[in-house]
Amino acid sequence: MEVRPLHDRVLVQRTAEETKSAGGIIIPDTAKEKPIQGQIIAVGTGRVAEDGSVRPLAVQKGDKVLFGKYAGTEIKIDGNEYLMMREDDILGVVSK
Repeated sequence: MEVRPLHDRVLVQRTAEETKSAGGIIIPDTAKEKPIQGQIIAVGTGRVAEDGSVRPLAVQKGDKVLFGKYAGTEIKIDGNEYLMMREDDILGVVSK
């Protein structure tokens, strides 16, 4: 199934979290926090302004982004977990 976000929304897949600490200690599932970093899977067309014009999004498919801890709505598509959020919920784009 393919999902196309509307307007200024993006579909984000969280990145996998480390299962070991830097010191080699294995972290149990109950102690893990959900990652606040992910990759954009799909983007909407852009924000619709009051005059009817469409402002394109500053992010694009494939960008790695940081977002708030409680940002977005969790959804499941074909057994995979994603977050649907507005562009405003994205804190920044990660680049190397």
